[in-house]
Amino acid sequence: MHCTRKICDDLTYIGASDRRLALFENIYPIPNGVSYNSYLLKDEKNVLLDTVDHSVCLQFMENLNYALDGRELDYLVINHMEPDHAATIGEIARRYPKTKMVVNAKTLAMIKQFFDFDIDARAVIVKEGDTLSVGRHTLTFVMAPMVHWPEVMVTYDLTDKILFSADAFGSFGALNGHLFADEVDFEHQYLDEARRYYTNIVGKYGPSVQALLKKAAGLEINLVCPLHGLIWRKDLGLFIEKYNQWSTYTPETHGVMIAYASIYGNTENAVNVLANKLSEKGVKNIAVYDVSSTHASVIVSEAFKYDKLVFASPTYNAGIFPPMEYVLNELKAHNLQNRTVALMQNGSWAPASGNLMKNLIESLKNVTLLEIMPTLKSALKDNQLDELEQLAELLK
Repeated sequence: MHCTRKICDDLTYIGASDRRLALFENIYPIPNGVSYNSYLLKDEKNVLLDTVDHSVCLQFMENLNYALDGRELDYLVINHMEPDHAATIGEIARRYPKTKMVVNAKTLAMIKQFFDFDIDARAVIVKEGDTLSVGRHTLTFVMAPMVHWPEVMVTYDLTDKILFSADAFGSFGALNGHLFADEVDFEHQYLDEARRYYTNIVGKYGPSVQALLKKAAGLEINLVCPLHGLIWRKDLGLFIEKYNQWSTYTPETHGVMIAYASIYGNTENAVNVLANKLSEKGVKNIAVYDVSSTHASVIVSEAFKYDKLVFASPTYNAGIFPPMEYVLNELKAHNLQNRTVALMQNGSWAPASGNLMKNLIESLKNVTLLEIMPTLKSALKDNQLDELEQLAELLK
């Protein structure tokens, strides 16, 4: 049975959600699932904008067949070649042999890497600013390389002022009946997952996102239709401001995020003492995470949110405790910058984690590393409370 929803007169949502998948890209937990969005524009010529992941292929094909209602599929616009959006291109090619595929030159090359059908016979190759008239609607194409793959483009409907934004403005989370961001309390129900999606999937490529935002600023936009998550038709400025903050590595929140590793609870105890002192000094926003029980993608997201960060780790095999080392390398990989950072180490006989963490943190851009680095030798002692007091004062 089809499951579609009308977006506006000529545009229908034909995507689907997956609530069974445990790990997006086989790495990021998605407890609330994920949506794979696809759109059908019906005009004199019918245009499919992107496909979906294999996991929802059957539902997608039922939706497309119903929405076409016996008509031809004239064009498939391919904005992004990552398999969660492109896996069913081959199925479209098989079922709709007359369909032309609108691609840029980089996309054309990637299709040949993934598929064996004759794309050259079907391809309509476009570049920046090219247009495609399909009747009442005229589409134009804007290149968006490295948001977050090199072939990415976005499509803009000049007629109804709709931006099909590829992976930009997306979010983790299945669609639970609602299709539009204004139908839910986005800021409280979806923003954390939108940030976690952005920071982990696109976060490394801030300058590329900034370039796309500047292009989008020159467009009149009534709707933003991303490839994951909710569609935007109101209050888009809220989400654009978040994207501007995230892509310039500007903290959203004044506060302190503490990520710690603790083997037997002693490092955790010191972190809790520090958090108490921060609260006593009036810090309202404090988040504390155990790196052994919190997925690194959450900590990456929270590090993008807060302006001050603390990392506390025991020494393990003369190194950093492995889950903490992984988190710090993830922050480096995602290009985090513009933060104030404090470190805390533990080591019963040869504390070494602090300097090793310092080396990783110093590789980040524009990071202020506080000189105070409390060192535990097994457990926190009374004579170290003043040092934690000083650290809390610097972090408040």
